[in-house]
Amino acid sequence: MTSEAGASHISSRDNPLLKDLRKLAQDPGAYRKLGRIWLEGDHLCRAALARGVKPAIAVFSESFWPTAPAEWASSAIKTVVVSDDLLRGVSGLESPAPMGFVLELPSRPELLPNASSVVLDRLQDAGNAGSILRSAAAFGFTQVIALKGTAALWAPKVLRAGMGAHFGLRLIEGVDAEALDALKVPLVATSSHRGEWLHKADLPHPCAWLMGHEGQGVSPALEARATRHIRIAQPGGEESLNVAAAAAICLHASGAALHRE
Repeated sequence: MTSEAGASHISSRDNPLLKDLRKLAQDPGAYRKLGRIWLEGDHLCRAALARGVKPAIAVFSESFWPTAPAEWASSAIKTVVVSDDLLRGVSGLESPAPMGFVLELPSRPELLPNASSVVLDRLQDAGNAGSILRSAAAFGFTQVIALKGTAALWAPKVLRAGMGAHFGLRLIEGVDAEALDALKVPLVATSSHRGEWLHKADLPHPCAWLMGHEGQGVSPALEARATRHIRIAQPGGEESLNVAAAAAICLHASGAALHRE
């Protein structure tokens, strides 16, 4: 590693930072072991900066470094420049980005009892999880609680699907269902076969929406905790909706109802 003009240059594939980046980019659970998050690409990096996040390390490819916005480098505690080939070897994307940020993993926040919340019950698909985080942020839900068995919220695919929503949410992951005892807001369960029709329901504000496993839905034990059960009218006759689509519809309905008041 060499240092020049405030940036360290990495030219060895065996550099410890590059080894960590490969793990963070390709292993969904690596951030828990390493205590760091890898944001690849300018969109996620911009979203983090817009929320006041200070990167631990800004990483740039050699070809991009001369034209990189100065504020990106100055925002980080440390700046690193990596050869294009080495940085492409880190990426988990088909079209690797020429830059990224390394962030320290935030400590798990305390659960806020009265916050508008979304509870993820054993969601497996990273795209679904990230999409729901994006909908939660868009429609005014500030807290997402991921129960054990749910896709890792800071994994690369979830981060990409979230499109920056992570940095505007209170994320509490890896907890048991008993943690929901602390919530003082009504729990509203989604269902494909029972409960009130969403378009007719008088939705509580604030509340916590329960979004369940892609195949099994909300678990019976969690469903029993719910004070309300809601289903979405599907005049086209499909048996059920993708959980991320259902979440977007339900969270929009809650947000729109609150906005009208």
